Amino acid sequence: MDAAPDDATGALRAPLRVGLIGYGLAGSVFHAPLLAATDGLVLDTVVTANPERRRQALAEHPGARTADSADALFARAGELDLIVVASPNRTHVPLARAALEAGLPVVVDKPLAATAAEAESLAALADSRGLLLSAFQNRRWDNDFRTVARLVSDGALGRVLRFESRFERWRPRPKGGWRESGDPAEVGGILYDLGSHLVDQALALFGPAATVYAEADVRRDSAEADDDTFIALTHTGGVRSHLWMSATASQLGPRFRVLGSTAGYVKYGLDPQEAALREGLRPGDGRAWGVEAESSWGRLGAGESPLTGGGEPVRTLPGDYPAYYAAIADALRTGGRPPVTATEAAAALRVLEAAKTSAAEGRTVRLEETR
Repeated sequence: MDAAPDDATGALRAPLRVGLIGYGLAGSVFHAPLLAATDGLVLDTVVTANPERRRQALAEHPGARTADSADALFARAGELDLIVVASPNRTHVPLARAALEAGLPVVVDKPLAATAAEAESLAALADSRGLLLSAFQNRRWDNDFRTVARLVSDGALGRVLRFESRFERWRPRPKGGWRESGDPAEVGGILYDLGSHLVDQALALFGPAATVYAEADVRRDSAEADDDTFIALTHTGGVRSHLWMSATASQLGPRFRVLGSTAGYVKYGLDPQEAALREGLRPGDGRAWGVEAESSWGRLGAGESPLTGGGEPVRTLPGDYPAYYAAIADALRTGGRPPVTATEAAAALRVLEAAKTSAAEGRTVRLEETR
């Protein structure tokens, strides 16, 4: 990537050099393409011990180099400006800590840690060294979530009473791997996988939760970790959030149903950005990014079913995953706040931990109990 002019002085500034740890799904489909599409950032090194993934990384990002281990990356800390941790969940905390101790800012794929205490410890280390630490919560930039946030902000629903949000899939047979492992050290299960997004979105919209109730089940034969989970939050401001995450949904519900005192909004389908990235499409390649067809727009109204044409269609705002790393680059340049803070990640983890307790003990958990 060519050097870019500094906004203040007009002088050329070198791009910020990024080391990416991990080139599985998260690294290859999400982080590397978004980093490569961000002005002011350049993918310098990809860490993977897998020979096939090394070849893939070099083919997809010819200007980058590869390394076999994170230690090899940290040994070159003076040549880098940012570390992105996109490796399995069990490695997030030790790798983030090692990067911070090497003097490097860090972005960590969600979840930042297994517990709020670990996240807070990392945040304290980053603060003590004056380094950026952020969790990659890309789904704050989903098209449908951006649209919901705008409707809430504009008062189009009146006073929001209930927020319903779903990430549901139909995967009757487990795929295996660490994400579905029952080993607590792997930090697997659908609660930490999809629930990390759902809880983060609810907190971003409606603020802290006061109470948490959850149900978690292992539905599929041979499954080890929760694959069908529900969380009910009561926010301190009074809004109730009902969040569903499932790999066993034989019929998919609406992605969002938001009920207010004057109107409701219902939206089906998923943001198109993940599918586009999986297909090899990239932001900035000349196509409209994150835009969906009018037939997929949600509907806003009162007293009528959207399934029978009730309510008015609402144009869905474009999805904007590139905004996350653009904001990271700006924060690194200016010393400003990252787009998702470690403190926010810790708050979401506190809810996830409370959900685990609630499901195991069959009771509602007050978050003040967990502090």
